[in-house]
Amino acid sequence: MRYLVRDRLIGFGDDYWIEDQQGNKAFLVDGKAMRLRDTFELKDPEGRVLIDIRQKLLSLRDTMLIERDGEPLATIRRKRLSLLRNHYRVTLAEGTELDVSGKLLDREFAIEYDDELLAVVSRRWFHLRDTYGVDIVRDDADPALLIAVAVCAIHLAEKEHENA
Repeated sequence: MRYLVRDRLIGFGDDYWIEDQQGNKAFLVDGKAMRLRDTFELKDPEGRVLIDIRQKLLSLRDTMLIERDGEPLATIRRKRLSLLRNHYRVTLAEGTELDVSGKLLDREFAIEYDDELLAVVSRRWFHLRDTYGVDIVRDDADPALLIAVAVCAIHLAEKEHENA
């Protein structure tokens, strides 16, 4: 399943839709402005909150927390001792780890589990400016989680780039 994302997804404080490959509204990004930290909710078309995402305040490295139903789902941060500048580690609540690597600022990267591809993020599929796709490769993958991971990784890479 492929999802269409406009680049403004990284702008916290805005509300906007993510569409599926047929052009149907799939997820609403409900940005929370005027907060001490970056925060947003990923909702289904009926307005139910699927995932909460927020920046962890007290951390040595920039970290984003992903929660579902008030319970921790995942933590994402830049991978330690990585030669690749855009290489992030996602630690799921049960201990499973996902790798996010590629050209995050160019919206060309992959999300993998144990060297198995879960999702690909790319601008190559679209002619529209500032648009990219999140292509979920595995049928049993959680699309909301993988979209949240992609958004967090891009956000962290942009913050790191701004501070460099």
